[in-house]
Amino acid sequence: MASSEPPDPQGDPAEDGAVETYPGAPESLTGIWKQRRRRLKLAARDWFPPADLDLRALLEARIPATIPPLEGPQTLHAKKLHQMRVELAGKPELAAVNAILIAHLRKQRFPAHTPALFRRIWAEAGAELMPDLPGRWLISSIITFGDHGETEAQRRVGLSINVLFSLMKLYEFERLHSGHDAATPFPARRTRNRRLPLDMPHFNLGDGGLDINLLAQIWGEAEKVPVVGPPACHLLQRLNADPGNLFRRIGIMRAGKHLARMDRVLDAWPPTGADEG
Repeated sequence: MASSEPPDPQGDPAEDGAVETYPGAPESLTGIWKQRRRRLKLAARDWFPPADLDLRALLEARIPATIPPLEGPQTLHAKKLHQMRVELAGKPELAAVNAILIAHLRKQRFPAHTPALFRRIWAEAGAELMPDLPGRWLISSIITFGDHGETEAQRRVGLSINVLFSLMKLYEFERLHSGHDAATPFPARRTRNRRLPLDMPHFNLGDGGLDINLLAQIWGEAEKVPVVGPPACHLLQRLNADPGNLFRRIGIMRAGKHLARMDRVLDAWPPTGADEG
């Protein structure tokens, strides 16, 4: 008689013929990625920031609260710039310039002066711009250094932030479907008999330091790198103060485990046979 037990969803693909998450990878992934990196074409009427842009004037000028809609056919560049200015209403005009430069720098081709102008914004005006940027644009700015940083150290910080926050975005999005509030940790359960992907060892909630090791390395390196370092540290401090993310939830669960351990010690005090005099 055939077994009524469902197949192990984490079984060996070579043995049970499991379907790949991304069939044909990595070529299939690379093809989609290249399609998304097609350049943003510019029409003669489109405005694009010049290399000698007056950063101070755009830092002081504010994007109007109300922006009229575009009229007539527009290039994707013009549509993106308009959308960014609507999204960043009330912020410095330089925030929208920074955003449109990032949009172009994500593509395979862009105006030749774009990387240098992007780096100039952060070298000369980054300290004043970053407090005004929403989290998504601060993250996008730092990630852009991963491909366009002037030094290897800048690119390394950008790539580290890219991996960290891209994975955070994926798992925090998936968590939304759990129905649990982002600030509420899952209840502690015994999970040792459950497997992690690729046979990774379990995280030791009480004594493990994976979260600390991950953040300390990125944060410590960012502190030493000019231009991209200050916004990266500012971003990590924002993350540290945010109540609704994995690191805060892990911290709450860890504190609860330590308290439970202390309660067990206190419940067992005094030791059996101890002097009661």
